Amino acid sequence: MEQRRLGESGLVVSAVGLGCNNLGRPGTATESPAGARAVVDRALESGITFFDVADVYGAPRGRSEELLGQALSGKREHAVIATKFGMDMQGANGPDYTARSSRRYVRRAVESSLRRLDTDWIDLYQLHRPDPMTPLGETLSVLDDLVHEGKIRYVGHCNLAGWQTADAAWTATSSGLTTPVSAQNHYSLLEREAEREVIPACTRFGVGIVPYFPLANGLLTGKYRKDQQPPAGSRLSGRDRVLADAPWDRIEHLRTFADERGVSMTAVAIGWLAAQPAVGSVISGATSPEQVEANARAGQWRPSEDDRGELDAICPPTRR
Repeated sequence: MEQRRLGESGLVVSAVGLGCNNLGRPGTATESPAGARAVVDRALESGITFFDVADVYGAPRGRSEELLGQALSGKREHAVIATKFGMDMQGANGPDYTARSSRRYVRRAVESSLRRLDTDWIDLYQLHRPDPMTPLGETLSVLDDLVHEGKIRYVGHCNLAGWQTADAAWTATSSGLTTPVSAQNHYSLLEREAEREVIPACTRFGVGIVPYFPLANGLLTGKYRKDQQPPAGSRLSGRDRVLADAPWDRIEHLRTFADERGVSMTAVAIGWLAAQPAVGSVISGATSPEQVEANARAGQWRPSEDDRGELDAICPPTRR
């Protein structure tokens, strides 16, 4: 597994990461501690070091962090843990008054995450989404305090627009605060909107991209077809609207592209993202050790220059 710097920071992460939102999810094999541990163990064995979670993941909320912390017991030094704050914890962190990136709230949130993860530090602490109730400078200030206190090591954000990404970098730099090193945004072969403004902003300010939904909710795994029912128990089983609205022409062209090269559609989806210059780590969820291993293998494929041109023709880039 390739290890690479996240943006222009000193934080080194695996090119493929494990999205941990399935840990503690009802109805999955990773709902139990044993199932979660099996997935985390296989990730480490496959060279995956980057584990992305959030305080709201799992049922009840916070359960994903608890299971990840348990699974990494005795192995903490081998893992880079990224977690998030800023979404509705339904009172688990006390009253938030919808100001979920305020100095007061972030202090509560980080202590709760540290406790659930059973760790002394969080490698990457990310604002989960923009908070219109709190000045950005206040959020960056308290995060800078947490870095200096050793409770977190790096700062990141998720779901920010391009101008917000630039604003965060400029505000931190001009105020002498810790600058964000990562931006987690929706990005895949079927969703390239991030290329319009987010990625240029990240490139300008040395921020690494961490794409989520790299497999487009499973549409790029190769297991779904337009005129067939989805496999029972699969991610899109019962989600008729997603299947009806899917860009099947592009998906089938990608299937042909993958077959001609003797690789899986998953390899094309993850390998293409991993080859993008600004991308640090491609995170993908899994509910079984076999899925984790398949994702790790997928991250080893890289498109040639000709491959990139053909993929651009199948899935045209967003025009600026």
